[in-house]
Amino acid sequence: MRRLFPVTDETAAPAPGGASGEGGAGREWGLAELAAAYAYPEPGAGGPLPWLRANMVSTLDGAAQHDGRSQPISSATDMRIFGTLRALADVVVVGAETVRQEGYRPARARAEFAATREAAGQALAPAIAVVTASLDLDFSLPLFTSPLVPTLVLTGAAAAADRVATAEKAGARVVTAGDGIGVDPARAVQALAALGHTRLLTEGGPRLLGQLVAAGVLDELCLTVSPMLTAGGAQRIAGGPAVTVPRRFALVSMLEEDGFLFTRYGRS
Repeated sequence: MRRLFPVTDETAAPAPGGASGEGGAGREWGLAELAAAYAYPEPGAGGPLPWLRANMVSTLDGAAQHDGRSQPISSATDMRIFGTLRALADVVVVGAETVRQEGYRPARARAEFAATREAAGQALAPAIAVVTASLDLDFSLPLFTSPLVPTLVLTGAAAAADRVATAEKAGARVVTAGDGIGVDPARAVQALAALGHTRLLTEGGPRLLGQLVAAGVLDELCLTVSPMLTAGGAQRIAGGPAVTVPRRFALVSMLEEDGFLFTRYGRS
């Protein structure tokens, strides 16, 4: 792993022996280094405000998936960053279709981050928050029946009462975040913050990310650029209608390993 941006003396000039200091070229970064590289903003004087980051992967030709899943275009280091981002978050927000396609399971506790999470007042593991209008989910899955932290279901006030009852019977906590059937992204962020979840992470999928972008509630994008070409008709990382004016983000950091680029972009 090496740091390409921000540029430092260590980035430009590796130390003797093939390893460098802060830049880290020629060696695997430890979890503490990754956690520092992806730390959430420090709370301001008025206390913590919600900060929503997305973590996505894309091939060189813009595909967010291959055969309907993101794993084939990922890497071992990408998955270590994936795990680190989860370990830093209060809650992981994910769309129902991604839950179905990726076979989502509850977030697990990581012994390496236990002390850090305890010091930050966080639960042993982040909660998973599923965004769904229809609640068309298999509530017998471990994601709902046996998580360390109860799974949240974000839906609208007009959601089918029988599906809400099924979700609650399975152990999920249903959170209203919209006046109709669907979820309003801004309301979802506010509802999660009201529950004490201010370090927010979304892992998509593309439709959900497109809704968050269109609503203007995304603060940061952690994008892995995979050195692969897939062609075909795979989705991009964000779908749905285009925004009226493109959202401009600024590069915060960029790491590289084995041709994969691990970037962070924040609101400019």
